[in-house]
Amino acid sequence: MFENLNVWEVGALLLLALLIFGDRLPVVISDGLRMVRNLRNMARSATTDLSKELGTDIQLEDLHPKAFIRKHLLSEEDEQAIRKPLQGVYDGLRADVTGVHDELKDVANAADPRRPGPAPVSTASPAPAPRAVSYDDVT
Repeated sequence: MFENLNVWEVGALLLLALLIFGDRLPVVISDGLRMVRNLRNMARSATTDLSKELGTDIQLEDLHPKAFIRKHLLSEEDEQAIRKPLQGVYDGLRADVTGVHDELKDVANAADPRRPGPAPVSTASPAPAPRAVSYDDVT
């Protein structure tokens, strides 16, 4: 949650919290931590109750609708039947993307002047050299 905050931002948030809550800051922090613990316990008891009702072992991560359906409602044959038509499309798309990637690598290697190989042929005329600007031109 706080991965994107640097030291100064965290310090500013702590200072702001200290100004808002003052001497009550330790009490507010402990109340917040107690609330998080209670929410975890409620989630754990809900998954336990759901596991008992369904007769299977359910983890908290399994409560995501897609994961729940995949793990508890579909058999492996059903999942394979759903994946089979899409697998060919996926394989074809992956082959196309790999081909485009390889072609881009070839173009980049050909355009890189540090790499040996034939230099690209340019049909454009060279640009004229820039004219030097003197102090008299500006005034």
